[in-house]
Amino acid sequence: MRNLEAIVILWNIAVLGWILVGTEKKARGLFISLGISVIVILLQGILEGIRWQLIPACTLAVVPLYMLVRARLPWSKPKIPKSSVMRRSIGLTAALIYAFVAVALPILLPVFTFAEPTGNYKVGTTSYEWIDATREETFTPKDGDKRKLKIQIWYPADKDSKGEISPYVQDGALLAEGYHRLLDMPKQLFNNISYVKTHSLENVDISDQEAAYPVLIFSHGLNGHKNQNTFQNEEIASHGYIVVGIDHTYNSTVSPFSDGTVVYFTPGQDETVEMMDQTNEIWVEDAKFVLGQVEKLAAYDPDHRFTGRMDLQRIGMFGHSFGGATSTQMLMSDPRIKAALNMDGVLYGKLRVPEGGFNKPFLMMSADQSRYFEQHVKDPALTASLTDLFKRYDHITDDGNYWLTLRDMSHMGFSDLYLTSPLFEWMGGISLKKSHPIINAYTLDFFNHFLKQEPLKLLDQNIGEHTLFTLEKGEK
Repeated sequence: MRNLEAIVILWNIAVLGWILVGTEKKARGLFISLGISVIVILLQGILEGIRWQLIPACTLAVVPLYMLVRARLPWSKPKIPKSSVMRRSIGLTAALIYAFVAVALPILLPVFTFAEPTGNYKVGTTSYEWIDATREETFTPKDGDKRKLKIQIWYPADKDSKGEISPYVQDGALLAEGYHRLLDMPKQLFNNISYVKTHSLENVDISDQEAAYPVLIFSHGLNGHKNQNTFQNEEIASHGYIVVGIDHTYNSTVSPFSDGTVVYFTPGQDETVEMMDQTNEIWVEDAKFVLGQVEKLAAYDPDHRFTGRMDLQRIGMFGHSFGGATSTQMLMSDPRIKAALNMDGVLYGKLRVPEGGFNKPFLMMSADQSRYFEQHVKDPALTASLTDLFKRYDHITDDGNYWLTLRDMSHMGFSDLYLTSPLFEWMGGISLKKSHPIINAYTLDFFNHFLKQEPLKLLDQNIGEHTLFTLEKGEK
């Protein structure tokens, strides 16, 4: 709940309580309370932006107005003593229920915030639209359509940088519509996203503290979007990385382009393992194309921001879910990727992890609810299919690689989605305040070591069972 939202709610509930239980309500007091209510509501709307979740709280301001108007009506009659106790009891009960709703709505559907990045840098961000002229767009029937991608980059900026704070997404209404289509839930439940701000500054200069920075490619989950791990991308960038987020068009929640085209998620005809493997090849080609564009940007950036500032010898990749699978495939297929992190992604794709491992650094992160999912499946056919699929994990820790399993964790807990409502956490029995810091800490420890050659602080030191996670390391 934002600061002025809290003031609006608390003040109007206090006024309602005074009207219901106060012994004397003079016109002067009602006028003052009404005036203050109007002022704080106007200030909140101007400075923070009014949203429908505040309607019950704002409507409470009508109560003193009603009292003032009623007192001046010629047919207004005095209270009847016999019924005053019952009427007051009914009024108090109704007021308590209404006050509960007024408080609960903004809490259950909050304008969520991200933790302050802990690195030595502020975070800058900028966006691009890139067209792969060598690839036909397979999701459209029109001949000649080329694959077009939206990209967002987060990068280190100086601590004294000044600039406009970036919103979470450029058009929250489009993302709300995308969630409505995906989840079959009213889009009004997601309109709070429009008001969410990040810690990133738009289009500021990259920091000169280091000559060049390692590059990390981020790939979202199927139905996700490039901003879905802002909790992680900002934290990583603040520690001296350039993070390049990809929207995989037609497989993302929504991809709005500058020409006015809006592309929502387009489901495939089926989701068999074979079809998912084929779809993953498109994502791998997306990632390879984006890497090529990054190389061009490092050679010459028309905005003179990234020219010579991207260390192309230190490139890693990470992703969530289907994007995690894409990161794994890229580690095996593209020599430019030196290390990869897969967050709870089933190992879809063309290539299989060979016996002996990747011969490159790899970190797997899993939710316990995902990793042990097959134990709860009763359908024999599905069990057999999952068993075959999970055999793909047999060698991921070979050659000294790592597997981190978070306890009391679900698949979407690796993203920002559950921040949209605490109900997601309550229903899933998870705590983002516990899990997100672990994800960030181990992500940084992994890439800091294998891309920056810094000593490990967590991975080798915490092998084994812990309260919040289990960490495994394969034989070298």
